[in-house]
Amino acid sequence: MPASTAPATLVALLHGPDQPGLVARVSGWIFERGGNILHADQHRDMEAGVFFQRVEWVPPAGADAAAVAAEFEGFARGLGMNAQVARSDRRPRVVLFVSKFDHCFHDLILRWKSGDYAADFVAVVSNHPDLAEASRGYGLPYHHIPVTAATKAEAEARQLALLAELRADLVVMARYMQVLSADFLEKGPPVINIHHSFLPAFAGGRPYHQAYERGVKLIGATAHYATAVLDDGPIIQQDVARVTHRQDVADLIRLGRDLERLVLAQAVRVHLEHRVLVYGKRTVVFD
Repeated sequence: MPASTAPATLVALLHGPDQPGLVARVSGWIFERGGNILHADQHRDMEAGVFFQRVEWVPPAGADAAAVAAEFEGFARGLGMNAQVARSDRRPRVVLFVSKFDHCFHDLILRWKSGDYAADFVAVVSNHPDLAEASRGYGLPYHHIPVTAATKAEAEARQLALLAELRADLVVMARYMQVLSADFLEKGPPVINIHHSFLPAFAGGRPYHQAYERGVKLIGATAHYATAVLDDGPIIQQDVARVTHRQDVADLIRLGRDLERLVLAQAVRVHLEHRVLVYGKRTVVFD
């Protein structure tokens, strides 16, 4: 997809111990250097005493965006804050991991094709060959890397090498039915996963069957960052749908797939827009 022609902006995500004057000092720093703030939002965790902020601004004409970003990060450290600064002129590179289920795969790619994401989808990786033709039809390279219990370490090494070659910034598990190892997650880029239940309920396999057996009245989907503990990563987005005793497992799966598409799409969007700040097992997601 073509890059935007809009002026380059910077987006900072900050968090650290709350203290008086943080908003004024951050906005003052940007103003004093000729920047113009476009959006700013903040949140204070009353229990932990932690301050969170997202601020997006346009640096002055002719400024070196990378240099401004580095200078701001140093300024934030001086305030005792952790900061990450992203640049709109650097489009994140996204790789999809898939297995055989194709509903999230098609949905994400079509959203990207229509310009919903300020990112570049650069490849599809799968442990099955099933979606190869569809992927190539979208113009995306398809990498079939089979995974078995005996070859998992070798397969993940190949995947990590490929991600490094592709300069991937994000992996999206679009119903990739494999558990990634702690080693993979430590060495690779961030990973967003979609789980077909309202976590922490019904973690693991066959959640719709579990939900049916419990006779639940709500089913859900959860998008979260993958961690070494299965289905336990920081939650980015969730949604639910009502069900009744008249609906069987097939109905739950059909309804759930609609939720999965929407929830994963929303999670990918807010991540790519640098609206998600992770701390511990929780997230702050700025509107």
